[in-house]
Formats: sequence, C-alpha cells, structure tokens
Amino acid sequence: MNRTKLVILLNVIIVLGPNSSRGSIDRSRETAITQAIKKVGPAVASINVLQKISLYPASDPIFRYFFPPEIYPMKSSGSGVVISPDGYVLTNTHVIENASNITVTLSGGNEYDADVVGVDKTSDLALLKLEGKNFPYADLGDSDDLIIGEWVIALGNPFELFSISNQPTASVGIISANHMDFGRQSSGTVLQNMIQTDAAINPGNSGGPLVNSVGEVIGINTFILSGSGLGFAIPINNAKRIASELKNTGSVNRAYVTGLSVKTLSRSVLKYRNFPFSNGVIVDFVEDGSAARKAGLSIDDIIVSASGIKVNSASDIRKVIAERDLRSGDILILKIYRHGKYKHLKLKLGSQD
Repeated sequence: MNRTKLVILLNVIIVLGPNSSRGSIDRSRETAITQAIKKVGPAVASINVLQKISLYPASDPIFRYFFPPEIYPMKSSGSGVVISPDGYVLTNTHVIENASNITVTLSGGNEYDADVVGVDKTSDLALLKLEGKNFPYADLGDSDDLIIGEWVIALGNPFELFSISNQPTASVGIISANHMDFGRQSSGTVLQNMIQTDAAINPGNSGGPLVNSVGEVIGINTFILSGSGLGFAIPINNAKRIASELKNTGSVNRAYVTGLSVKTLSRSVLKYRNFPFSNGVIVDFVEDGSAARKAGLSIDDIIVSASGIKVNSASDIRKVIAERDLRSGDILILKIYRHGKYKHLKLKLGSQD
C-alpha cells in the first residue's frame, strides 16, 4: 500500500470511527436545544376535548318553542405538560373550557382519561389528573431568572399534528421581552407579567410548555398576537403557585381585606389645597389591627398611586390588586402624601379568615 492510500484510509477511520454505520446518529449534531427537546418531550401532552354545543342560542325563546334543542358534539385540542410523576397535568383553562370529556395523549401514543382537579379563569390555568403513576414529567424552572435573548423552545400540539406522529412539535426562538402586561381581558382573564417569545406558537400550542435550553419549563404558552409572529407565555413561577392551590383546594382564593376606607378627592379640594398632584384618594378610616394600620396608614393620608399606577377612586385600587393577581399575604406598594412629603408604604393584604 502506497503512502497516499494509507493517508486516505486513516482519514476515513478517524471520521467514521470503528463502529460507524449509515444508520447511526451523528452525536456531533446534538445541541442544547436537541437535548432539551429530548428531555421534556415525553412529558408534553396532547389534550383532546369533547364539547357539547347547540346549533342555536339556548336563550332564544322562539327557536326553543318550535324546535327542541339538539346538542351536537364538537372536538377541539390543545396542549399540556405533565408536572409530576403521579400524573398532574398543567394546561390553559381555555383549552378545556366547557368540556364534557377530556383525554390526554402522551408521546408514543398512550392515551388517558383526564379528571379536572381545578380551573382558574383569572390566570387561564387549569390542572388535570391522569390515573396511574411513574409518568414522565418535566422539571419546572425559575421564571424570575430569565435572560432576554436566551434560546427557548415551544413544545405542543399545533394543528393536531400530535395525532400524526404521536410526539410533540417543537419550534425554537428567543425570549424577546419579559414582564409584558395586558391587564384584565373582557373574558375576565388577567394577562400579567407575560413572557414574550418569537418561537412559533400556533393554534393548538396553548397550554404547552415553553422550555429553556437546559430543559426546564419556564412558561405555559397561552396566546399569540395575530399576524405578529409573537407569542406569550404565563411565567412558570405564577403557574406553580396556581397549580399548588388548585391541587390543594380545587380553586384559587382571591379574597383579601385591607381594613382601609378611602374617598375620592374632588377637583375643587385638590385646587384649594394646592397639592403638587392632580389625582388621589384620601383615607377616611383605618381599622385597628388591620393590614392598613400595620402598614402605617393614617386618616387624612392621601394615596396617590398603588404599585406605580395613579388612583382616583377605591375601585382603582381594587383594579390594581386584581390586575396584578394579588392575594392575601401579597404586598401592595402605596405612594402617599402626608404633611407635605411623599412616602412609600408596604400594605400586606390581609385574610378574610
């Protein structure tokens, strides 16, 4: 064998390796993204919902009189993610709303009936339970520790493609922005502190996981801005809190007390007193031992803003609490005006119990 042929043979051995074959996977092509998909993929669920609908409004008395109501089945689908080995599945409320039957399919095609543990319309989160044990489940990360620009993967069941391959569809992008607030929607859902991504999120992705490059779920994909190519996910820290409450009680308790009463400042009073602001409410009662008293509020304090939002009425304060999904034990930052000076007070919302 001449020198040239020997060099060529050695190069082939180095490239292919001793156990190489055409059917083997080239491990050099694996990346953090492929590893993350491999890690979380088995825990991604296709959620199939059967709803019963009427072809005409049930409230229409004319139709109801002449035609008995006929109920027809309607199928829809979405996504979810298994979050514990005993079969708890996290998804969006709007995915399973008005469902008469829910089935969950996992990677490989195994199908399970799902029971609804609890739903929370305000956060658009729901918790399901599968019968069984030792389910593949996803690790939940920390959505307070996100980096703008870091790689993320959206996993789910867009356009019911899960039923074709028995595995989730993946799309890759970055975290485009964080802490995106859309406030209270007409449906009653509060879209607050959302994660923005340019990873493709399509119909059917709702309820599925948004995953970082180390295979941790950092959000629950929830909605897209039509025509923008941008999707939004509920931070997983928020979702963990809701899931825990749903698991323990089946619902989320948003009742709170402040022990505080306020009244609106009229324009004439604001002008007469020559305040350095044009909005606010004045405290006219503080209950002894209440959350407001512990925060240091006093009668005649003027509350100018709550959590950085200007307020002009008691309902404005309640709106801030609702839009930030604050509950008993959470902190509301109040900016007040007292004796010619501004102060910031921390009001810890009290429990009705």
